Parts: sequence; structure tokens; C-alpha cells
Amino acid sequence: MFPILLAISFSHMLNDTIQSLIPSIYPLIKSSLNLSFAQLGIVTLCFQLTSSILQPFVGYYTDLKPKPFSLAIGMGITLLGLILLSIASTYSAVLISVAFVGMGSAVFHPEASRVAHLASGGRRGLAQSVFQVGGNAGSAIGPLLAALIIVPYGQFNVLWFSLAALLAIIVLSWIGNWYKAQRMHVVATKQNAEVRSSNLSTSRIAFSLLILLLLVFSKYFYMASMTSYFTFYLMDKFDLSVQSAQVHLFMFLFAIAAGTVIGGPLGDKLGRKVVIWISILGVTPFTLALPYSNLLWTTIFSVLIGFILASAFSAILVYAQELLPGKVGMISGLFFGLAFGMGGIGSAVLGKLADDTSIQYVYHVCSFLPLIGILTAFLPSIQRK
Repeated sequence: MFPILLAISFSHMLNDTIQSLIPSIYPLIKSSLNLSFAQLGIVTLCFQLTSSILQPFVGYYTDLKPKPFSLAIGMGITLLGLILLSIASTYSAVLISVAFVGMGSAVFHPEASRVAHLASGGRRGLAQSVFQVGGNAGSAIGPLLAALIIVPYGQFNVLWFSLAALLAIIVLSWIGNWYKAQRMHVVATKQNAEVRSSNLSTSRIAFSLLILLLLVFSKYFYMASMTSYFTFYLMDKFDLSVQSAQVHLFMFLFAIAAGTVIGGPLGDKLGRKVVIWISILGVTPFTLALPYSNLLWTTIFSVLIGFILASAFSAILVYAQELLPGKVGMISGLFFGLAFGMGGIGSAVLGKLADDTSIQYVYHVCSFLPLIGILTAFLPSIQRK
């Protein structure tokens, strides 16, 4: 089933390439529409909350009634958002267009994660890493393509990326046909997983999920500071051009893609809890040092932060799925939704903080967020041999 994993990872790359265009064009729309940092944060919040609120409900519904072709439909909604974004000339039009992209993402992620789970052959961490690395690669490629295609030539060139959405629709339709043929196996897998449910009490499972959600908050609130404002930070502190700053953002996002490859297989081999420990708490020395560094060390630390922090999400997601077997769609929707939601809320809050203080002060505050990783100590060891 590895071709299915590669296909869903490729689709994830196309999906997240499109999504990453939104923060990449912030310098353009900030100038053309005369927006503040807080208003840019609201744009991210609108996109992320649209996605995060819908995802758990989509996942819960598709746990009960799998919809093989919902993947292609979700990408169609994203395509509509892209077209609207390319011609958006007002702040409200930008908000509406990014909301459509968010809705497409909400439909895509829970079912795509279920496809990865189904095609894992039992190596769930590896499967989630393959799936996630596609998305992270797309997030890294998007700003680079934006720097080459959109920033020099204008917002309307966002329309070129509709070709990526059309290609994704074709691939996802093929995956939908495979998924439809596997539906009886999906039902059997779900029932079998429910029989092998965890021996932990309901209260212990709920407490563990709460800790995992706090860890996701720590990771994605910090990530919001990097994905939304790292270019502005570099431009402000080191007087870089927009395109140079976006190349540095690409390096950070590429490190995330590389780190994602490591996290899932290590979780399969060493245990999810060990990987979560290393991923969240392990970046603390680098986040604390980043605000005091010159350009060279800022680049090095940002790459290390992206690489180490990225390995957490696959481990967290599979750990949560093992806490509640048979609820793959709901758990995937909940955690992907929370990740997007924290990114959106973080972007809005940090944008307001940047307006009230300075963009550099934001990175002093965010440097302490990875210390929340200490809570990993309270997670039970549940991995099965």
C-alpha cells in the first residue's frame, strides 16, 4: 500500500503549498490594503478557525460514514478559495477567500489521515510521518514559490496555483476509488480496534488527551510566531528584503519537513512518549537563544527548532489514536483542527502584541513556550508491541 501513502502525501503537499500562500502574501496585502499586524493576524485566525472548528465534526461524521470522494470535494472548495484570493481587492474579500481555503482543509485532513492509517500496515508512526512530510514540504515550498511568482508580479498570480489544486483533485479522485474498494476493510479494522481498546480508565484517557492538547498548543503557538511573523522579524532586526526573508522562512519550513520524516519511525521504534519528550522540550535552549542571536545563528537556530519541533506531531497524533482506537477520523480532526486553531489564535494574539510592543518582543515571549513539554512526564506508556 506504499503507493497509496505516497499519493496521499503528494496530495498533502499540494494542499499545504496552497495554504502556505496565505501568510506568504502578507507583505503584499499589508502594503496594498494598508493593514496592521493585528489585521493580518485576523486573516490567519479566519483561515485557521474555519478549518479547526469544522475538522473534528468532519472526522466524527466520517468515522460513522466514510466518504471516499470527500477528499476531492474538499480540494474543490480550496480551488474556489484560491480563485477568490487572486482577485480579492478588499479586506473582507480576503477574509472570505481564506475562509473557503480553510473549509477545504477541514474536509481534507481527517479523511486523508484515515487513508494513511488504513495504508500503514501497522506502522502507524511511519505512515503518519509520510503523510505529514508531504504537508510540511508543501508548507516549505509555498513561500519559496510565492517569492518567485507572486511577490515580484502581484497578487493575481495566486491564480497559477489553481493548477496544483486541479492536479490534487485528479490524484484524490484516484485515491477515492481505492478507498471505496476498501470500505469493508475499514469497517472491519474499526471494529477490531474497538475490541483492542486501551485498559486505561476514562478519566485517565481524558487527562492524557488534555496533556496532548496542551503540547499541541505549545508547539503551534510557537510555530505561529515563525510562520506568520518570522519574515517581519528578519526584516526588522537585520534589514533584509522581503524575498531574502522568505528564503530564510523556506529554510525553517524545509527543516520542519525533514524533522517530520524522523518523528514517526522513531515513535514506532522508541515509543511515542520518548519522541514527544525530545521534540517539545528539546527545542527550549534554541528558542531561548534565538532572540539574542546574530543573523547567522538566528538561521542555524531556526533550522534546529524546525527540525526538532516537527517530529512531535506524528508521535502525538498516533499516541492519541492509540488512546482511543476506532476513532481515527475524530482524533485526526480534533488534533489537526486544534493545530490550525492554535496557529490562528496565536497569529492574532501575537500580531496584537507586535502592534503594542515590537516584533522582536514577540520572540522573547514565545521563547518560553516549549517549557510546557515538561507535562509529557504525566503521560502513561501505552504503546503495544
